[in-house]
Amino acid sequence: MKGPAISAIILAGGQARRMGGTDKAMQMLGSKPLIGWVLERLRPQVEEILINTNQKNPAYQDWGLTLFRDEISGFVGPLAGLHQGLQCAQHELVATVPCDSPFLPLDLIARLYQGLVQEEAQLAVARTGDQLQPVFCLCRKSVLGGLTRYLESGGRKIDTWYQQMKISEVLFDDQVDAFSNINTMEELALLTLRAEEKKL
Repeated sequence: MKGPAISAIILAGGQARRMGGTDKAMQMLGSKPLIGWVLERLRPQVEEILINTNQKNPAYQDWGLTLFRDEISGFVGPLAGLHQGLQCAQHELVATVPCDSPFLPLDLIARLYQGLVQEEAQLAVARTGDQLQPVFCLCRKSVLGGLTRYLESGGRKIDTWYQQMKISEVLFDDQVDAFSNINTMEELALLTLRAEEKKL
């Protein structure tokens, strides 16, 4: 049975300091930018996609998706993107993924939803081994109030906010590599070589 409609936020609002402040989402990997890979794998899984970006790159318009900036200034991290995204999303369930994990699981949303429902949680988050993958999550819009209070109190760490809620940790040990992300130009170059070898 098909689950409820879900919105997804691609988090592309960071400063990418380790990449020289470049617009990470638009860096090319093989035949398309990183965000293009993410979109390709995410589109079949959700009913709405929004992009959180604080860049003024006109190329984002080409995707024809809703764009929004952080409401909280100062590049305070992924929670700022989620906070504003929860207010922009059309649906009651909202997922987040980063812009720099081009091979995210094709069954990411389905498995997060299963964990959310089975454990009657407020938020489901991916886990590989003993490590949380905190920016891969699915939450209910009802978390907005608590998130607002957390941010207004000066909280910024996503892991600390999770500790305040009932969460479901969904194991993805069968797809650890799918959560690989790009933080430096060197990592991008290495992954580009791998993509070329596979003719991606």
